Amino acid sequence: MMKNATLRQLKVFESVARNLSYTRAAEELYLTQPTVSIQIKQLTDIVGLPLLEQIGKRIYLTDSGRELLKVCREIFEGLSRFEMLVSEMKGVKAGKLRLAVITTAKYFVPRLLGLFCQRFPGIDVSLKVTNRERVLQRMADNQDDIYVLGTPPGDMDIEVEPFLENPLVVLAPGNHPLAAEKNISLQRLADEPFLIREPGSGIRLATEQFFAERGLKLKVRMELGSNEAIKQAVVGGLGIAVLSAHTLTLDHNSEELAILDVQDFPIRRHWYLAYPKDKQLSVVALAFLEFLHTESKLIGEKYLQGIPGFPSQRS
Repeated sequence: MMKNATLRQLKVFESVARNLSYTRAAEELYLTQPTVSIQIKQLTDIVGLPLLEQIGKRIYLTDSGRELLKVCREIFEGLSRFEMLVSEMKGVKAGKLRLAVITTAKYFVPRLLGLFCQRFPGIDVSLKVTNRERVLQRMADNQDDIYVLGTPPGDMDIEVEPFLENPLVVLAPGNHPLAAEKNISLQRLADEPFLIREPGSGIRLATEQFFAERGLKLKVRMELGSNEAIKQAVVGGLGIAVLSAHTLTLDHNSEELAILDVQDFPIRRHWYLAYPKDKQLSVVALAFLEFLHTESKLIGEKYLQGIPGFPSQRS
């Protein structure tokens, strides 16, 4: 019976079962929702019992669905171990590296990956860019080799290593009255309308904690779901924002977007590498960690120094 099921069908089922959502599974697997539905129907027909049930808008696993999910995870873990074994036999000349990073990290991780792949051209890389909540879920489900976060969780049994400076700066429109001022007080800054990320964002958590520790509360004008949307809103004059300096491109237009000179800024933070504590990293993943330890700091410093108006240039 089950010998007729394909790995693709099992992978689709595992994603739907884990997310309890056809939509999220489709996004995760880069498939259309109808394709996901067809794969689930075909697998259900093979099993001969319902795997999922829908009550209202919510999806639940049936007893047979829960058992199949366990089997799927055993299969995929076994394949992952085999892939790791093959990778070790081949050395770092071949293999696959799976990364999941928060959205802000998309500005620098591809550059690091580019250099890593130049050094090891036989390696395939899978890069998943998503929000912090999804990255933490992927880590809980052990879907990737290594994860990149700005704010590591304190309630997960994981290994965490800082590897790159992640300074937070205050951005304002280039024509903002404060753009020409020096050593702006935090009290003065707190009078401005702020544009911030959605709840759960690492940058939002760090910013709110920073001002709360100094007895200040932000005047939030708008919440936005991406760094790009915030930058465009700042350029449009809707308010100021605190973002990672890494979100600025080397050729960003300082006439449109200014980094303000504010007391106690930049907020000094780091990017972190994380992975489950008991995870056995492949040869390829270990090679990538070693690469980051030796190369990332130099690459990061060079990038930040090239940003017009970055505070290190004003000191």
